[in-house]
Amino acid sequence: MQFIFLADKADFKPQVAQWFLDQWGHLSNATLERNETKLSEYLNKDKIPLMILAMENNTVMGCAYLCFHEMSIYQDKEHWVGGVYVEPLYRGKMLASKMVLELERIAKHFGVEALHLQTEDLSGGLYAKLGFEELEQVNYRGVDVSVRRKILR
Repeated sequence: MQFIFLADKADFKPQVAQWFLDQWGHLSNATLERNETKLSEYLNKDKIPLMILAMENNTVMGCAYLCFHEMSIYQDKEHWVGGVYVEPLYRGKMLASKMVLELERIAKHFGVEALHLQTEDLSGGLYAKLGFEELEQVNYRGVDVSVRRKILR
């Protein structure tokens, strides 16, 4: 398995857009076209926002991104991990953990000091295991989420 920037495999944009629609589309007025347009913002390798794909033999198994200010209610929290998605066939193989750790490595390279994220798993789940500490639980856009932070050293 390897990590590839979406910028290097932009032909996978429609697949990722469909994943996002299937997984989170019910939370917004998202459409496949809107998702694809939004993903164009992540076609970077040398700056945030960016997206990585977990790939093996030209098969994309999952994705995750780094972005700015993912939650509009937290303008003081700049850098965020989001869109962590693993295709069902590849779940249970620690792929999500590996993608988050890769994003941490990239963020450190850019000099990021702290990463934030939100999760519907109020226990923190995978993110708690990776060292993301809960800041608070809030209802954001009609969904209860745990807002977490990890200080990068």
